[in-house]
Amino acid sequence: MVRLLFIGAHPDDETFLAAGTLAKYAAAGVHVAIVCATRGERGATGDLCSIEELPRVREAEVREAGRVLGACEVEVLPFVDQLLASAPADDIRRRIVQIIRRIRPETVITFDPEGGNQHPDHIAISRFGADGISAAADGRWYPEAGKPHVVGRLLWQSPLHVFDLGRMPDLQGQPGLDFLIDIEPFRDRKEAALRAHRTQWPGLHKIFFEKGKPEETMRWEAFRVAYGPRPANPPADDLFKHEVTSVSTIS
Repeated sequence: MVRLLFIGAHPDDETFLAAGTLAKYAAAGVHVAIVCATRGERGATGDLCSIEELPRVREAEVREAGRVLGACEVEVLPFVDQLLASAPADDIRRRIVQIIRRIRPETVITFDPEGGNQHPDHIAISRFGADGISAAADGRWYPEAGKPHVVGRLLWQSPLHVFDLGRMPDLQGQPGLDFLIDIEPFRDRKEAALRAHRTQWPGLHKIFFEKGKPEETMRWEAFRVAYGPRPANPPADDLFKHEVTSVSTIS
């Protein structure tokens, strides 16, 4: 079975950046898994719960979003929202290695080194994700965590905001869009997953529904190759396309 792993920092990262893509591949029979490094305990409550209840509520939200998208599994790690950069490196590396060796994904999606919007947690999970991918391939790291596994391709979100892709002229010619995924058939799934993040819905609604029409803000999702084979004629429309020109490395 083909396997796809999304590694994010907060509940809703998976939906914001890649819900349509995750739903598309889940519907095609791909084993889709989501890892969330924190429980988002310092986010908005949406006046739906207390601050003390928020971690439990947001964990339930990301699990429901995963269910809506067809993910086979959602794993929530115990690190602290807004303090992810200071997580013990060995602890988070070990956990990510264990997950990668268990799931054995061909492709991993996470944030780029700037975190998309320079959020410190997004930047941290980009670093920790790449570290875990590297360590998972080397059997000298945590031999008790399972057989080594080499991830074939690491993808970052595109340099363009996901909600702006449908409004961009000459989208095919934009740099950094190595994969451009048509999510129109899965727009309802993305909206349902966005709504599953009930505490964050006011902000998500503003971005995807008030600043543009859903047929534009939820028309495309795009990804940039950080490591692994590049499509021969980018942007490709399939994350698992094997026609390539070369192998890129993390810059």
